[in-house]
Amino acid sequence: MKLEAAKESFTKSLRRDAHTYRLLGFLLVVFLFFAIAKPDGFLQMRTWQAMAFQFPEFGLMALGVMLTMITGGIDLSVVGIANMTSIGAAVIMLSLAPVDASGGQATVAILAAIIFALAAGALAGAFNGYLVSKVGIPPILVTLGTLELFTGIAVIITGGKPVSGLPTQYGQIFAGKAFGVIPVPLIVFLLVAVIIAFLLTKTTYGIKLRLLGTNPKAANLSGLHTTALLLKTYTISGMTAAAGGLVMLANYNSAKADYGSTYTLLTILIVVLGGVNPNGGSGRIIGVLLSVFTLQILSSGLNMFPSISSFYRPLIWGSALLIVIVMDHFSEDGVLKKLRRKERVSSE
Repeated sequence: MKLEAAKESFTKSLRRDAHTYRLLGFLLVVFLFFAIAKPDGFLQMRTWQAMAFQFPEFGLMALGVMLTMITGGIDLSVVGIANMTSIGAAVIMLSLAPVDASGGQATVAILAAIIFALAAGALAGAFNGYLVSKVGIPPILVTLGTLELFTGIAVIITGGKPVSGLPTQYGQIFAGKAFGVIPVPLIVFLLVAVIIAFLLTKTTYGIKLRLLGTNPKAANLSGLHTTALLLKTYTISGMTAAAGGLVMLANYNSAKADYGSTYTLLTILIVVLGGVNPNGGSGRIIGVLLSVFTLQILSSGLNMFPSISSFYRPLIWGSALLIVIVMDHFSEDGVLKKLRRKERVSSE
């Protein structure tokens, strides 16, 4: 009886999390391919540490995009927010502490810069949320416009030039390694991911978010305060984007208006590949995490093949997305089939 119950439980889990298991399988295939093809470079500790320094940049932005997509919207402005806030943080650090500043002076400057960046990211996100929820402009238009707005502000502040000369303590902390092994950006990314996972699964915020994304009309009729919910969601997205900007600032030891220019499309790819419904209503953070890891391993693995130009990377990422979407298409419990059922029901 216990064996049958275990089999039934496993079968239900397999059906419920089919997309996650497929993505995990794809991740394992990618890992094994590079481990066999380039074992000397791919399996080195320094390779994995380099990955753990890089993917938190766009991974943090993708977490915010995931939340907005669950509501049925999207946030295309994350890169603009990241660059604008990181430039502001860099300017504050430069004004409060020079490169060779003492420990106490540098600490004050770094704390002030972090607080400013997160607050500015929250305000930028709230601005997006206000235009979406109060003014009623479609999210894709709002965030596309604010992407250009925030990027323009960053260009005006810097004149299009990089801002460098940060206190050395900032890079030592945020581009350093905890216990000499674990990259600090990875710790920041996982901490934020755990917080968002808690919000989605253990609070009413997650329930309301999915209800709004599944059926906005029903959410309004049920008395759900959709304006406040959207404001909160886009504010969180702005803060995660700012956190990504702070990681970029540490990794590059400078800030510039066009850093991470490819991350806008990459974050969307990550979220959709992770199983978040583009029409809203569903999405799990485990899928997004697996998607982040998969794309980073693909990117780092391809760098080990000198004959493969970096121009091929978007082609490979797009192909990976299509493979998962096609597999999802033929799955009875896939996102696309659920989406088509939802459309048929609404049309009837």
